[in-house]
Amino acid sequence: MPASGPVTRNTLRQQIADALRDEVLAGRLRPGQEFTVKQIADQYGVSATPVREALVDLAAQSLLDSDQHRGFRVREISVADFRGMVEARALIAGGILRKVAEGGGSGTRGDVLMAIRRRADEAARAARAGDLDIFIAYDLRFWRELGALIENPHISGFLHQLRLRCWVFSVPYLRGDPDARERVWKDHAEVVDAVTRGDAEALREVIGAYHALLLAWAERLEGGDRG
Repeated sequence: MPASGPVTRNTLRQQIADALRDEVLAGRLRPGQEFTVKQIADQYGVSATPVREALVDLAAQSLLDSDQHRGFRVREISVADFRGMVEARALIAGGILRKVAEGGGSGTRGDVLMAIRRRADEAARAARAGDLDIFIAYDLRFWRELGALIENPHISGFLHQLRLRCWVFSVPYLRGDPDARERVWKDHAEVVDAVTRGDAEALREVIGAYHALLLAWAERLEGGDRG
């Protein structure tokens, strides 16, 4: 875990949390998998204290469950939980992002949107290449940077955590799907275009279609169809 500058306990704690989050998103730490503080400390060659703090942070983000006697395990997210998170995200993101669109893309904001557009392009390239790890990384970065335009860190942080947990749920299904590159949503550029034009209606439609797609997938999963 390389770092620039001196490594303090807090930065080490964050590095470990980031590394473990990436392991979960990559599917190398699978839902229900158990581990202890000592196992993670030995794996990364560090002391137990920053590892324990990192694991507590991830548990607070609802990515891990803790057990006083057994250690930690990757949270198992049900289809019902996934559906609830998508519905919550749709209710909050729809109205908030329409306000973002009303600001348009002029001035400094336009420069920010150009940078976000690059994330959209990189996500699309990763999807075409079938590189799910890179796609997820750019998807999360895209929405986090777009959410920053809300200028309310409480809302944008909450939406980011919902998106992260939705990916944790989705990854095990997509890893075993040979058509995953066709199934992932990749209309990020349309979102940026709508915000840049200040077209709140177009943004409502593309975001609405995205959440409808996720809810339809949840319904198929509940019916036993993994596709």
